[in-house]
Amino acid sequence: MTDIKTLIKNLHPLEVKVLLNYGKDDELTSGRLQNELGYKEGHANQAFSWLMGKELLKETSRTPHTYYELTDFGRSVADSGTAEGRIVEFLKKDGPHNMQEIAAALGLEGKDVGSAFGGLKKEGILKMNGEGKAEYTGAPLPSRIAITESLIKKALAKPGCMLESTELTAEEAEAMGGLTKKRGVSETPFKTIERETVTFRLTGDYAHVADELKAAGITGNEIGELTPAMLASGDWKKGTFRGYNISIPPARIIPGRTNPYVQFLESVKDKLCALGFQEFDGPLVETEFWNGDALFMPQFHAARDIHDVYRIKNPTHANFIEEPYLTNVANVHKNGGNTGSRGWNYEFDNEFTRRLIMRSQGTVLSAHQLHKAEIPGKYFGIARCFRYDKVDATHLSDFYQTEGIVLGENVNLRTLLGFLRMFAVEIAGATEVKYVPGYFPFTEPSIEVHIKHPKLGWFELGGSGIFRPEVTKAMGVDVPVAAWGIGIDRMALMALGLNDLRELFCEDIERVRLRKAKF
Repeated sequence: MTDIKTLIKNLHPLEVKVLLNYGKDDELTSGRLQNELGYKEGHANQAFSWLMGKELLKETSRTPHTYYELTDFGRSVADSGTAEGRIVEFLKKDGPHNMQEIAAALGLEGKDVGSAFGGLKKEGILKMNGEGKAEYTGAPLPSRIAITESLIKKALAKPGCMLESTELTAEEAEAMGGLTKKRGVSETPFKTIERETVTFRLTGDYAHVADELKAAGITGNEIGELTPAMLASGDWKKGTFRGYNISIPPARIIPGRTNPYVQFLESVKDKLCALGFQEFDGPLVETEFWNGDALFMPQFHAARDIHDVYRIKNPTHANFIEEPYLTNVANVHKNGGNTGSRGWNYEFDNEFTRRLIMRSQGTVLSAHQLHKAEIPGKYFGIARCFRYDKVDATHLSDFYQTEGIVLGENVNLRTLLGFLRMFAVEIAGATEVKYVPGYFPFTEPSIEVHIKHPKLGWFELGGSGIFRPEVTKAMGVDVPVAAWGIGIDRMALMALGLNDLRELFCEDIERVRLRKAKF
C-alpha cells in the first residue's frame, strides 16, 4: 500500500467519512450512505469506487431488482379507466358504433380505439356487425382489465409509484408482461426499470487508516473551496482546510481535433456527393402525416407501432398539411386513390395527421422530397431520429440514419442491392454481408441488409425497398423509386472498430483521440 501519510492526505472527504463511520462487519450500500451520511447516489458510488481503487473496500454481493414504474399514461388510466373497459361500457350502454364515433364519444385517439378493438375482438368480447360497427357480444370482460386497474391502484399507493417484481402474484406478473415496455414507455401504463443493489465491506488496512485520520484530526468536514460568502461572513475562520499538493504538474495542453464520428459522417457525405447524389434535409419536428401517413402507414393499425414516437406537448398540432398531398394521401388510405390499390379501407383522420412529433425515421425526408424530385434523380440525407428504445450496444434512443432515394424508369431491385453493398462493404468496411426479406408498410419488396461484426456478431444495418405506388403516386411520381434507411451510427461502429454505439458519444477524450488515430 502507498505510504500511510501520503494516503490520508489524498483521501477525499467522501472516503474519509466512510472510513471513520463504519467497520469491517458493516454491509455498505449506496442507499445506506444516502440515509446515514446524507450522500447523493453519485457521491456514494464515487466513494466506493475510490476506496476500491485503494484496496480499502471490496464488493461482496450483487442483487438484481426489477421495478415497474407508473407512467403518465398509467396515471391517465387511473383517472379514466382502460380504453378496453371504457369502450365495452360505452357499447353496452349506447349500442353499436363505428370507430370514429367511439373515439369522439370517449375522447380517445382512433389508433387507441382500433388497437383496443382488435384485442377485444380476438377474445370474443366485441365483434364487427354487418353495418361495419363495433358491437358488444355479451361475453364477460377478460380478467386482465381488472388486474390492470388493480396494479395501477397498487402502484399509486407506493413511494415513487413503483412496484417491485417480487411483490406481484403469478397472475399479476403475467399481466404486467403486456403492460410495460423495456423498449420505451409509449402508451403503456408501466415502464420497466432494472437495477442492482451492490453490497461492499471495508477491508485491508482500513482500520489503520482510520486511526491515522483520527490522529491527524481529519474528519471529512474540511473546507475544500473558499467562497466569497465564506469570506464575507467569516465562516472560513471556524473550520479547517483540505491540504493541496502544489507540486502536482499542470495538465498537458492538447490541440483540438475533429471528432472521429463527425469526420466519418463527412466522409459518407463526400462519397455520396461524388456519386452524383443531392443532399436533402428537414425539420426535427414533423407531423404524423409526413412521418407515417404519406408513407402508407395506417393510422389505426399495429403497423404504426413499429415507430414509438415522442409527441410534442406545445403546440400539439400543425396548422395545416399541404394540398393536394393531404387529399391524395387520404384517398389512398381510404380506397387506394389512383394507385390501383384497395387502400386500408378506413376513414382517414385529418386531426390525427396534423399531430406534431419528433422525427422517428429518416424516410420522412424522402416523403418530403418525392413531389419536388427531378426524374431521373438521386438524393440522400443524414437525419437525426428519435424513438423510445432500450439503449444497448446496437440501439440508441437518439440516433442517425442516412436516408436515400433513386428515381428513374430503369431503377430496380438490382440498383438497390448495389447501393446496399456499397454501404456495407465500402463505407462500413464489413467483410460478411447478407440480405434478408423484411416488411415495411411503404416498400415492396422490402429488404434488410445485415453485416457481421467481429465481436457483436450479425446485426441489421438498415432497411430498404422499392416504394409502393401508394407512396409515390400520391406525390405525383410514376416511376420506380428505390429507397433505403441505413443506420449510420452502426456503419461507424464497424468502420471505427468499436464494440458499442455509446462509444461514439463517449466523454472520454483519450478514447476519442485513440479512435482519431485509427480512422
